[in-house]
Amino acid sequence: MSDVASAPKTWAGIRRQLGPGLIISANIVGSGELIVTTKLGADVGFIMLWFIILGCIIKVFVQLELGRYAISKRKTTLEAFNSVPGPKLIVSWLIWLWSIMWLAIFFQLSGMVGGIAQVFGLAGSELSHTVLAILITGSCGILLYIGQYKFIQNFSSIMVASFTVFTIFAVFSLYWTDYGITGAQLSEGLSFHLPDDFVIAFAAFGIIGVGASELITYPYWCLEKGYGRNVGPDDGTEAWIERAKGWIRVMKYDALLSLAIYTGATVAFYLLGAAVLNGRNIEVDNENLMVNLSNLYSTSFGEVGLWIFIVGAFAVMYSTVFIGTASNSRLGTDFFNLLGILNLKTDEQRQKAVRIACIILPALFCIFYLSFSKPVTLIAIGAIAQALMLPIISFAALYFLYFQTHKQLRPRGSWIVFLWISAFAMTSVGAFQLFRAVRNFLE
Repeated sequence: MSDVASAPKTWAGIRRQLGPGLIISANIVGSGELIVTTKLGADVGFIMLWFIILGCIIKVFVQLELGRYAISKRKTTLEAFNSVPGPKLIVSWLIWLWSIMWLAIFFQLSGMVGGIAQVFGLAGSELSHTVLAILITGSCGILLYIGQYKFIQNFSSIMVASFTVFTIFAVFSLYWTDYGITGAQLSEGLSFHLPDDFVIAFAAFGIIGVGASELITYPYWCLEKGYGRNVGPDDGTEAWIERAKGWIRVMKYDALLSLAIYTGATVAFYLLGAAVLNGRNIEVDNENLMVNLSNLYSTSFGEVGLWIFIVGAFAVMYSTVFIGTASNSRLGTDFFNLLGILNLKTDEQRQKAVRIACIILPALFCIFYLSFSKPVTLIAIGAIAQALMLPIISFAALYFLYFQTHKQLRPRGSWIVFLWISAFAMTSVGAFQLFRAVRNFLE
């Protein structure tokens, strides 16, 4: 019980306990915002701005329910999934469904490796993409092997600060160009209309804001930060209830901070794509991904703008590969431990297994990219898989709330309404993606 501690109540104390949200923000912005969201803006213009904002906000309610369960039960997301009723083959059916998405995430992260390689090409590097991919993934593996939670949080904070400055500058700089965003364009974007080809928007929904991957990994970072440890085991006392409520409140502040960060970045990148790329009919494709994105800056600001883009794009995408590796290493270790392939009894054994996974996974990302070499396509595969996983995560969150969460820790009133709206939206998008996949297969 020595680790048990009450949650801080002052803002100064709460601020020192924030961190998991910064980590997932560093993961979110790279794949969903810089590439997928910018491409959506380039394809459809301003008309989907409302959808982008909604996609960022709506999923946070499910994120918080998964975090609530993790803190009160002191269990990882996969451990929680394993408790859901239904058929089991060693582990729950829900975990097997998740494993399919997990493999698809490898494609997504390998696409980010390709994007970073293209950034180095813009910077004048004459190294081949093979060498660059090895250097990128190798550096991630080494840094994560030697760094633990505190290092990951500090690294994320630096990257978040970097791309926040980058995106703010990018949007406001348009004012002095021919692509300045007008009030009429913003009004069009908030008019709740859908483009003729709305399929691309539904595909983007799975990855913008908190994607399925981040929803699943967020509780891991909450536990590693110490929220669950500070609450202590459920002994049925009022003291435990108060500690749990306190740390859940801290977690809410943490999640809302990350919401503000990634929503701002998402909107910024979407507006850039709509204002500059759509306005000039520039397509974001596999072969010239970074070249076309760099047009956001170089056309208006010349070489200085290009270097601003290079630095910002590197920070955004490298942070995604870095945090994606850290997160999925923890998920993979947990998965194989639940399968019985690993036999991890102590925290020390688990941490050692995670460090080894941090070396193996980047190597796989490198192999995937060098095998396919189509960054946009690879990222799209991950986005579709995440969208398909959203209904399952929504179901799990509702099940945990009504059947496994202590009654005194359950939210009330409008929060429940928003949670159900979030679950409905996520389920609808996932069902639509499944329908499309089946239809395409039959055709």
